[in-house]
Amino acid sequence: MTSCHEIKADAGVYQKPNKILLMGNPNVGKSVFFSHMTGVHVVSSNYAGTTVSYTEGEMKLGDRSYTLIDVPGTYSLEANSEAEAVAVSFMHSNPVAVLCVLDATNLERNIKLGLELQKYNVPIVYALNLIDVAKRHGVEINVNLLAQELGAPVIPTVAVKGEGLAEVQAELHKVLNETQNNCSHCASCLGCPKGSTEQDTWERAREITAKVRKKVDGQLSFLDRLGAAMLKPLTGLPLAILIIGLSLGVIVGGGKALRAVLLLPLVNRILVPFFRMIFSSFIPEGVLLNVLIGEYGIFVIGFEWIIALIFPYVFLFYIVFSFLEDSGFLPRLSVLFDNIMRKIGIQGGSVITILMGYGCAVPAIIGSRTATTQKERIIIATMVCFAVPCISQTGALISLFAGFSPLLLIIMILLSLAIMVTVSLVLGRVIKGKVDPMVLEIPNLLMPNPKAYAKKLMLRMKHFLMEAEVPMLFSVIIAALLKETGLLDLIAVYLEPLVSGWLGLPREAVIALILGIVRREMAVAPLLAIEGLTALQAFVGGTVALLYLPCISVFGVLTKEFSPKVALAMGLGTTVSAFIVAGLINQIAHLFI
Repeated sequence: MTSCHEIKADAGVYQKPNKILLMGNPNVGKSVFFSHMTGVHVVSSNYAGTTVSYTEGEMKLGDRSYTLIDVPGTYSLEANSEAEAVAVSFMHSNPVAVLCVLDATNLERNIKLGLELQKYNVPIVYALNLIDVAKRHGVEINVNLLAQELGAPVIPTVAVKGEGLAEVQAELHKVLNETQNNCSHCASCLGCPKGSTEQDTWERAREITAKVRKKVDGQLSFLDRLGAAMLKPLTGLPLAILIIGLSLGVIVGGGKALRAVLLLPLVNRILVPFFRMIFSSFIPEGVLLNVLIGEYGIFVIGFEWIIALIFPYVFLFYIVFSFLEDSGFLPRLSVLFDNIMRKIGIQGGSVITILMGYGCAVPAIIGSRTATTQKERIIIATMVCFAVPCISQTGALISLFAGFSPLLLIIMILLSLAIMVTVSLVLGRVIKGKVDPMVLEIPNLLMPNPKAYAKKLMLRMKHFLMEAEVPMLFSVIIAALLKETGLLDLIAVYLEPLVSGWLGLPREAVIALILGIVRREMAVAPLLAIEGLTALQAFVGGTVALLYLPCISVFGVLTKEFSPKVALAMGLGTTVSAFIVAGLINQIAHLFI
């Protein structure tokens, strides 16, 4: 059993006995160790910035049970960030041992953290991970000498292949069974807080690294050379464009094919007729039957919108995004676009957070915690809320524009980018403060471990089904009730000047505005059911949906991460912008038609 908590851990976990802390820099493979040692499958990422929570699970060493806590990745224990503050808090919570994972390809920086951990006089076992990648880079490490210099066991591992993990657990068991010596915190002891400054620790880390590491003849793999090429503008930009283009092709083309070949026939030929037959057999014609299987019936549009419209694009997005994430491509994208991003007011590392928003705005807003200033956090969150459609909404937009020209989708993408740039430039001038330079870990370019990749994909789809499908189903029920009770027509009368006059949409489009409050993609889905919709109306409706009020879950996380005032300001700003921009597009277009 596992539980995940916000970055500010509750006092209860600090008071738990028999805690073992799993610690290390970001991207050293801690989550693989955690999953192996506890049997709990957690989402891990191959780039800095996503681990903003800790995870705990039960593990067995011998005949005793321990609580293993995967502490947020950190470069130091100076408590200069939320992640570092949590790491320090855990070190002060009387853990029985620490498993520190070191990256063999970035040894000096990792040893520095390993030395800082010694200041707390807690038994430590070091796992020297990515030893295979270091060898390919022509780096050989004397593991026995490193253990001697650190004064603690060091086990070489290749976590993604399971190599060395059993030895790590055996060493932890051995360390925990040994009698621990107390220390009086004397100044002569390297491990004491008063015994060394940060500069001393860096110097000691350099000294140890120089002793244990030597260069040998290595043979870079194709992925090593490709990873290096991705960081150079001359080769990296064409490669980035190619990869992004292929990714979009898989998501858009594959989603349309999956929808047309498999899901639409499943819905229209099997599911909907089946439920029509079932309900018609015992429910007389009337409102109840229409609510269930009518034009807007729960068992009609529920299948059409949720299964045939949304699911294929969500599934393929997570297949592609998880692959790019675990491979190490996304940080390289951040480096390539850092100069451009800084010109619009944010640093290149924020590209990762914004890209997360194309999956769902909620983790993107939470992920903005990795920004080093409050100003940048607010800019990122506002950009995501204003102009980054979640994957469900993107799938709905693709389906909406499929009946017209692909040019509509391209224009919508350009409009989204233009709005993001405008939001960032405006807020950059309005909000006081600064945006720090980018500091981002560039992991090795690797093929994702198939087992870990499959687990991540399964967890993300499970999260989508639990967190998104229920609100979407709730929206479908609302749509059915509004349609069959006549309330939809009544509301449409009052909103006709806005919907039909200013926006130029059919009066039936009012249901999109109502359902969009619950889920963003539901501001698009109802437009697909409107017959005779023109290309202009489809684009105007899509523009409203793009900019419209953040859905309930997004509004909630904005309130939690910032304040109710910020959440209300973003909600009001997006809604007003949606009607102004979409209305102007409609009015200007009619001048030329």
